Amino acid sequence: MIIVGIAGGSGSGKTTVTRKLLQYLPEDEISVIPLDAYYRDNSHLPLEERQKLNFDHPDAIEYELLLNHISELRKGFSIQRPVYSYLSCIRQLETVEIKPSEVLLVEGILLLNNLTLRDELDIKVFVDADADDRLMRVIHRDLEERGRGVQEILYRYAETVKPMHDQYIEPQKRFADLIITRGGENRVAIDVLATMIEAKLRKASVKNA
Repeated sequence: MIIVGIAGGSGSGKTTVTRKLLQYLPEDEISVIPLDAYYRDNSHLPLEERQKLNFDHPDAIEYELLLNHISELRKGFSIQRPVYSYLSCIRQLETVEIKPSEVLLVEGILLLNNLTLRDELDIKVFVDADADDRLMRVIHRDLEERGRGVQEILYRYAETVKPMHDQYIEPQKRFADLIITRGGENRVAIDVLATMIEAKLRKASVKNA
């Protein structure tokens, strides 16, 4: 199994890059895991406190569970991926089955921040985008998908998103094998990434033959 990690700031275009990569391989050969699904369960906290949590800090992610799931997939077992709700800020009861595949894409803002997880990745990618473009996408996403008002979004951006980006997310660039500028609009870089994945698959196929 080839594991590709796609990191980058909120609103940088990680999901767009992931979606475009899915066009290169048959559906049954590729799986996707969003790091967002592995936010720690905070159901023990009142809603008001949960809404104040810093989701842009590495401590918010349950890396241990993700690493366990990756290990199970490598062994050929299916896993039950968590589902996290941004509206209630808790992990849901339902899960999503992820089956072993030739390629696993894992994407999230803090993906390359964990050393053990980095070591599991065959290709490490950082999706970069202008700060103003990222802010506009964050505003649109949070309005449409997370039920937040503009003032709340701007406050969170200033208080947590931007400081955490500067401290934890931007520095991940130094670990990347490939940096995709202009987010999901950089078709050339996405083609290069697809070629890298296909080359890894061919090499693995020859090795296992």
